[in-house]
Amino acid sequence: MDIRQPARRAHHRRRRGIEPAAPAVVVLAGAGTWTAVAASDDTPAVRRTDRVMAVDGVSLDTSFFTTPGTARRPAVLLAHGFGGSKNDMRAEAEDLARDGYAVLTWSARGFGRSTGQIGLNDPKAEVADVSRLIDWLARQPQVQLDKPGDPRVGMAGGSYGGAISLLTAGHDDRVDAIAPSITYWNLADALFPDGVFKKLWAGIFFNTGGGCAKFEPALCAMYDRVAESGTPDAAAVKLLEERSPSAVGSRIKVPTLLFQGQTDSLFTLSQSDAAAKAIKANGAPVDVDWIAGGHDGGDLETGRVEARVTSWFDRYLKGDKATGTGPAFRITRTGGVDSTNGTAQLRGATADSYPGLESDRRDIALKGGTQRVQNPAGASPPGVSALPGLGGGGLAQLSSLGVGVSLDFPGQYARFDSAPTTDNVQITGAPTATVHLTSTSDDAVLFGKVYDVGPDGTQQVLPAQLVAPVRVTGARAGKDVTLTLPAIDHEVQKGHRLRLVLASTDLGYASPTAPATYTVSLKSPLSVPTAPQVDTAAAALPAWVWWLPLAGALAALALLFSGRRRTAGPAPAPELAAVPLQITDLSKRYARSTDRYAVRDLSFRVEQGQVLGLLGPNGAGKTTTLRMLMGLIKPDDGEIRVFGHAIRPGAPVLSRVGAFVEGAGFLPHLSGRENLELYWQATGRPAEDAHLEEALEIAGLGDALARAVRTYSQGMRQRLAIAQAMLGLPDLLILDEPTNGLDPPQIREMREVMIRYAAAGRTVIVSSHLLAEVEQSCTHLVVMDRGRLVQAGPVAEIVGSGDTLLVGTGTPVEEPVVEKVAALPGVASVTRTDDGLLVRMDPGGTASRLVAELVRLDVPVASVGPHRRLEDAFLTLIGGSA
Repeated sequence: MDIRQPARRAHHRRRRGIEPAAPAVVVLAGAGTWTAVAASDDTPAVRRTDRVMAVDGVSLDTSFFTTPGTARRPAVLLAHGFGGSKNDMRAEAEDLARDGYAVLTWSARGFGRSTGQIGLNDPKAEVADVSRLIDWLARQPQVQLDKPGDPRVGMAGGSYGGAISLLTAGHDDRVDAIAPSITYWNLADALFPDGVFKKLWAGIFFNTGGGCAKFEPALCAMYDRVAESGTPDAAAVKLLEERSPSAVGSRIKVPTLLFQGQTDSLFTLSQSDAAAKAIKANGAPVDVDWIAGGHDGGDLETGRVEARVTSWFDRYLKGDKATGTGPAFRITRTGGVDSTNGTAQLRGATADSYPGLESDRRDIALKGGTQRVQNPAGASPPGVSALPGLGGGGLAQLSSLGVGVSLDFPGQYARFDSAPTTDNVQITGAPTATVHLTSTSDDAVLFGKVYDVGPDGTQQVLPAQLVAPVRVTGARAGKDVTLTLPAIDHEVQKGHRLRLVLASTDLGYASPTAPATYTVSLKSPLSVPTAPQVDTAAAALPAWVWWLPLAGALAALALLFSGRRRTAGPAPAPELAAVPLQITDLSKRYARSTDRYAVRDLSFRVEQGQVLGLLGPNGAGKTTTLRMLMGLIKPDDGEIRVFGHAIRPGAPVLSRVGAFVEGAGFLPHLSGRENLELYWQATGRPAEDAHLEEALEIAGLGDALARAVRTYSQGMRQRLAIAQAMLGLPDLLILDEPTNGLDPPQIREMREVMIRYAAAGRTVIVSSHLLAEVEQSCTHLVVMDRGRLVQAGPVAEIVGSGDTLLVGTGTPVEEPVVEKVAALPGVASVTRTDDGLLVRMDPGGTASRLVAELVRLDVPVASVGPHRRLEDAFLTLIGGSA
């Protein structure tokens, strides 16, 4: 279905100066490489050709992906996110190439190896660059053409790359279909919502881009001006609006698949809502998909998103009318917690049309009376909602698990509560409310948010951690203000209350720094959109809805006959019931390889009370081994048994395993104890099973547990993270690089924590690159190289097989005597130590001959034993290839 207007397309080329016959791109350098080995005989290999192209005065680093063959095919341009490069898109580009597309990726101006300054998708710069790349695609023999100079081309990308997809569709009529993700429609609205400066996200933008000087001068000056004043001016708004898809919204008339993130305080659901309405009004097909994650973390559903994008392009680029593109509207919803890893379980809800943010409103009465709110001097301390950059382990993730983690300071907010709900209330869209505001200042800023409050009144959850700022001018005289609160998808359970909070400060935004008092009262009930049609399937269902249950039934039958043995077995091994870990003939091949192994024929055993160090150079297979041990991936051969039980994903015995893999994302405003209590609550396990006090005693944090985590040193944070892994006192504790980023005193403290934990008969496995620390803290070692076991055993046994002897003496040895020892036959060198002499022997030297010579020299020999640093032993074992 071609919804473009050919006459307007020709006019556009004349206006933009696009001449199909005139090469606008000069290839400065090029090289081709074969990549992505075929997964099977019928899966073609992908050829990647890298080129640096001169485009309108800058050099753009590009990669072109195709499969063998002479047939022309549609093209896809894949754009990267802000701060990234073309390399981020390589895997998706290879997949699309295998699906029959010619794919071009590039690094935008100022990123990767491309030159130029960042223009935030300036139509005269970045958008013009894409038109030149389309010119280039039109001249490639692999690319299908609609007419000379006009390739069949689609665009996709996330965030910054999503915006350039929308912008190019508005500026260049040759684009045929787009699939932008978690992006903006109006960048001014995103960074200056309702006239309030989103200072943290703006700062991340400019710092991630490499600093203000990396941007076009006008953008740099704008940021400096707004960041200093705290208030966006008209020129700043105009500058960002000119670089926004909304500026060309009336010209975007191509099939558009919009993905937007629900946990996203940068580009909220209202951005995709505005895009969907504008493009739909132009007559183009538009589908909307609200994914679980976003810029604040959570699950980005990458596999599902990429599969749907491919289907969208199959339908609108290849013209395959039999391809189902999915529902017109889809939401990913949280449905509880996965007991195996503590993550939110996701499920989808769909509708046959996009309901928008205002569908089927329901009024909910609130009570609260007139309240006074203080805006403190300097707008400090600020309330806390979303924390940009905290990632998937942060606030939004805990919010999705039903854990309240926001912070409002007493005296700095007004609150209005509903009665307990008499039924479940599904909120899908943007709630609204009208309040009356009077201020002692002319300019007032409030932050509106809607909480879900539990029956006992103590637990309150801020869905997706989102707030809506509003600036009110002329507030001294008093004004009625209608608040459009953040768009969310959230179910309020029966018996819970809804709470409207109006706060004077928020960490992510700039508030007036002058102290003021706001007086707030209600003028309307809280109006919440419910979108009941989302839970119904009104339209004709796509084919996959019919065959999926059949496939599920067949899979269930297969499990009955073949999977039951796998689920029920292998049976526990009673003789290993007291053995924390036994690995037997464990192997794991690299993906799409039959003869390349990440781990091969690995066997070792760990006993109770041991602190085992897992060592090996990069690529040795340590991380793969740990992931198999934690049930995250399945081995190809061999088995892992923990206390006699075979490990597989979700195995019940994994409840006896605790793991610290990376630094935990703690909530900085809460105390250490509160952070641990929140974490354990999110697991859904009984509070008494946490053994919180025992874990804290081992961690040794003392009085610091009552302090806010933001006051912790790095060493204290690491110990708190270890304490989190120790909750429930697991019998087997796995620690991956627990001393990263610590100074020597902190490393010593961490060593004592591990030793104390194992002293009670529990077992610790630690992977670390600090060999001297492993030597002091571990009782046993497993050394791996190239996926295989090199040596396993007690530390003393592995270390003590070298060519250096430690001679213990009753009294210090004088320097003249040291010189005489160094001159003895068979001695290579001698070093004085606090305990005696460190003697390195020549190949022909022996310990017995050395002792005889030392006695002859009247050296007071008390003991003689082998001595070698673990570093020496390690390098010897792996052949110095670390």
